[in-house]
Formats: sequence, structure tokens, C-alpha cells
Amino acid sequence: MIGELGRRSSTALLVHSTLIQAVTFLVRPATTYRALELDVPGFALGLLAASYAVFPLLLALPIGGLVDRLGERRLMAIGAAVVLGCSAFLLFWGTSVPALVAGTALLGAGQLACVVGQQAVVANNAASSRLDSAFGYLTFAASLGQALGPLAISVVGGASVRPNTQAIFLLATAMSLVMFLTTFVISSKVSQGRRTAKGAPKGSAAALLRTPGVVRALATSATVLAVVDLTVVYLPALGAERGLTAATVGLMLTVRAVFSMVSRLGLGSVSRKLGRMKLLIMSLAISTAALGVAAVPMPEWLLFVVMAFLGLGLGIGQPLTMSWLSAQAPEGQRGRALALRLAGNRVGQVVLPSVIGVVAVGLGAAGVFLASAVAVGGTMLLLRGVRLDD
Repeated sequence: MIGELGRRSSTALLVHSTLIQAVTFLVRPATTYRALELDVPGFALGLLAASYAVFPLLLALPIGGLVDRLGERRLMAIGAAVVLGCSAFLLFWGTSVPALVAGTALLGAGQLACVVGQQAVVANNAASSRLDSAFGYLTFAASLGQALGPLAISVVGGASVRPNTQAIFLLATAMSLVMFLTTFVISSKVSQGRRTAKGAPKGSAAALLRTPGVVRALATSATVLAVVDLTVVYLPALGAERGLTAATVGLMLTVRAVFSMVSRLGLGSVSRKLGRMKLLIMSLAISTAALGVAAVPMPEWLLFVVMAFLGLGLGIGQPLTMSWLSAQAPEGQRGRALALRLAGNRVGQVVLPSVIGVVAVGLGAAGVFLASAVAVGGTMLLLRGVRLDD
């Protein structure tokens, strides 16, 4: 994956990426189930969701600065330690709403530190010609973790409506410990020569935003990720409108996720053949078309095909915007740039669904898919005059 690190460090990085997502997608539903066990009011569930999102939004830029100063591996270790502490805290003391909120907030902060560190490892150590491929593998590993987390709940919970949350938190603690230890398998060379104490340039977020191409990369990334979230939320609504069973809708979402993972495996070779700009535009065009077509009534089997194409299009967008932003950010500020991207993603996940929800009011779930198609199609206008292959 990353020639400068070697196979051992690259494998450890991918395992770390898989585990942080698996733990996140294991713990977050578990906190919801634990809250239901406590018979909390509905607003408390919203508070849990907000506590996970708000902390990363507030801490994104400081953590981005830390990765450029302390080094990627050290930040990944800190993030893994926070997640381990969060899992253990929920295991032993997660018996009240304040405790669940605190644990969820810690999870969000630790997850952010891990992800920024992982992405900075790739950005700072992969050759420029290998960025697309490296980020493709990294996001594939993350997607794998997002699939394994809910699967673990199914295994632990069995057929019960409310699974044994204590067992889930115990499993999360064990996985977090493995993740923490995996950090130290990664070579210390990932941070060699890039401590900002003496050599690396400093700069504010505003200065970084003035770097050519950065704002466009952030906007494209935020739009693509927000549309992924919208698909997860509104496909069940679309299915309900058309009389599709929950199992069918779940399978459609799985198809979309699997094809997103598949699209990332050969990303490097495809990008080298077509060029990053052409591939990104192609992925956005495929996503736009799939979203627009999904709004049209069609046979069930055809909607599966549409979801497969949507998965391909959206799956390519995230790693390409990572490599684009890494290439545009000044040396020594890539950690901050990638953290800024994650903060932008959080904002997009709040703003875009709200706007689309207002625009599509009265049109039902199909209107949301049409509005999403317009949003993704609009990002292609941002790419006019941009060269991504330098």
C-alpha cells in the first residue's frame, strides 16, 4: 500500500482503520440500546447523537494541528487510548444519561484523532502517484469496519430485540485494546523529519482555506458524504412509499455499501489510466444519474442495479477528495487540512440534509433523491478549471 512504510506498517494501518470504524459502529448503537434500557425520553437520544458530532466539530482543527506537531503515530495512539477509555467507561459506569453522553463525546473525539492520524500517514508517506491507490485502500478498510461493527451486534445480540449491551461494551473494550496495541506496529518513520517544532510551516485555517483548490475539495467531500447519509436515511422511506419490505431495503443498502468498497480496491490503477480529474467527474456524474433515476418508480430488481451504480459513484468520491486535498495542502499542514475536511464533512452532514429536506418538502422521499442529484451534480461545476493530476 505505502511503499515507504513496508508491508508490516501498511497492514497495521489498515487494521487500525478497520478497528476504529468497527468499534464506533459497535458502540454508538449500543449506547442507544442502553438508553432504551434506561427508558430515557426521546430528546436524550438526540442528545447522544449530537454529543458524538459536536466534539469532533470543535476539536477538528486543534487535532489537525497536533498531528502536524506530534506526528501521526503518536496521535493515533492517543486517539486509540481515548476510545479504549471510553469503551471501558461505558462498560463499568455507563448506567445514566450523563454517562452515556460523556462516553459518546469521548468516542467522537478519539475516533477523530485516529482517523486524522491515519489519513495523515497516507498523505505524508505515500508517493504522489500512489495517493489515490493508498487512500482507496484506507477507505476500503474503513468501510469494512463499518460493516463489521453492526455485524458484531447481530452476533452478540442474537435474536433479541434489545441485545446485551454489557457484552457489547466488553467486546468494544477488547477491540479497542487491540487497536491501541496495533498502533505501535506502525513504523516510527511515519513522523520522521516532520515535527513542526523547528522545520514545518505554520498557518491558520483561514490561510489554508486560501490555498488553491482546498475550498472546492472540502465542498465536494462534504456533499458526497452528506448524500451517503441521506441515502441511508431516505431509502427506507422511499421503500415504504413503494411497498418494499425492510429486508429488501436493507439488502439494497448493503449492495450500495459493497459496491462502494469494490470501487476503492482498484482506484489507483483506474486513476492513473483516466486521470484524477476525469475519474472524479465520472464518479459524480454516475452518482447524479443514479440519484435522479432512483426517484422514478421502477421494478424492484432495477432499483438494486441503481443502488449498485450509486455505490460505485459515491465510493470513489471520498478517497479522491482525500488525495486531492493532500496534494493541495502545503507540506507540514496536511494533518490540519485533513482535519479541516472532516470538520467540513460534519457541517455538510448537518446543513445539506436540512436544506434538501426543506427544498423537497411535499415531494416525499423521491423529492429528496432528486434534490440530492442536483446537489451532487452542482459539485461538478466546482471542478471547472481545476487540475487534479499535478
